[in-house]
Amino acid sequence: MRINILAFGIAKDIFGSSAVDVELVNDATVSNLKYLLEGKYPKLKKLATYMIAINNEYALDGDTVHERDEIAIIPPVSGG
Repeated sequence: MRINILAFGIAKDIFGSSAVDVELVNDATVSNLKYLLEGKYPKLKKLATYMIAINNEYALDGDTVHERDEIAIIPPVSGG
């Protein structure tokens, strides 16, 4: 299945775009998605942490990704 991933903050710089398309097998998990993205974009692994959101909710590694889900990469934020 082909999914579109939205990128914010430093993730947008790593991807070189505000969104990327990736190909995943059906019934892929968030963990599968992270593995794929970190292989394609090795700088993503260097982030201290980042979250995946599915349909505007933070997702766990075992959550399943579906073709029509809205997926977003949420990088660590800092502020003061």
